[in-house]
Amino acid sequence: MFSKVLVTTDLSEASSHVVGCLVGLQVFGAREIILTHALGIRHLDYLKYEWIKAAQPVLSAQKNVLEKQGYKVRIEIGDSDPVWEINKIADKEKVSLVVIGTHGKSMLSHVFLGGVATGIMQTARKPLLIIRLQMTEGKNVTKCKVVCHDFEKELLYATDFSDTAQEAFTYVEKIVESGCKKVTLIHVQDKTRIEPHLKSRLKEFNQIDQERLEMLKIGLIKKGAKRVEILLPYGLPINEILKASKKDDYSLIVMGSQGRGFVKELFLGSVSHNVVRHASLPVLLVPAIR
Repeated sequence: MFSKVLVTTDLSEASSHVVGCLVGLQVFGAREIILTHALGIRHLDYLKYEWIKAAQPVLSAQKNVLEKQGYKVRIEIGDSDPVWEINKIADKEKVSLVVIGTHGKSMLSHVFLGGVATGIMQTARKPLLIIRLQMTEGKNVTKCKVVCHDFEKELLYATDFSDTAQEAFTYVEKIVESGCKKVTLIHVQDKTRIEPHLKSRLKEFNQIDQERLEMLKIGLIKKGAKRVEILLPYGLPINEILKASKKDDYSLIVMGSQGRGFVKELFLGSVSHNVVRHASLPVLLVPAIR
């Protein structure tokens, strides 16, 4: 499923933590990793070689960690804008997955999630695995840590039944085929769309969507899932998905992502963005087919 993976690094402690938690990807068929760092200094050639020289010790250490996990690893360094470089390398290398962390400061002291990760989420043409790092403020120091997850243990799949969500579901099927036995399917009846004019039709909507979810459940059981739960809450999609993610022992959230941007009216645009920002779990975002 994910035989070749691009792992982004900004050389921070945070990205080193992410690198240390990727052994679990092997259950998804990951064998080769392209460890990628973008300098972001395309028009400052006189700095390029100095920055590459400064980056090499950290890149080599991260490469060594990945090799000890059993991966074949190659380093790629780009000199342009990180978002552009990551997408370019992902296309050139024909990777099947891009891994990014949601926190960490680069050599330019930019917060990774605030710029690069958000840009990648908006423009991604490959599935993204976004790993959440916990940042804690101590006395005169900021520390980060990441909880390593068994990605196939139990997953939460959020859907709005769009084409993008259906594409994300194909990855849920593949994850189940790889060994995941427990899946929860969630569709949120969005109260901001239903109230006040469609509230009388909520029972009808629930019946239709329950049948849709039951069909997905049957498909997953045929693929090998042992337990498939269905959630059909009423409320705000972001709140309900985050609430559900905290109630069970999930290792991964899977959902679609609108690659054109976070348009308020598109469920899997603004919602996926906010789930990534606030969820404590890794999130697998699958872009729309283009």
